[in-house]
Amino acid sequence: MSLRLGDIAPDFTAETTEGTISFHEWLGNSWGLLFSHPADY
Repeated sequence: MSLRLGDIAPDFTAETTEGTISFHEWLGNSWGLLFSHPADY
């Protein structure tokens, strides 16, 4: 899957030290930047 500038990222949940979060709920109406290095893991 690839995303382009202006695309809406898919929602996902993640376990954090603060509990489970939903990406879209956490981001709200703000802009966000997803940064990943999948080859590093």
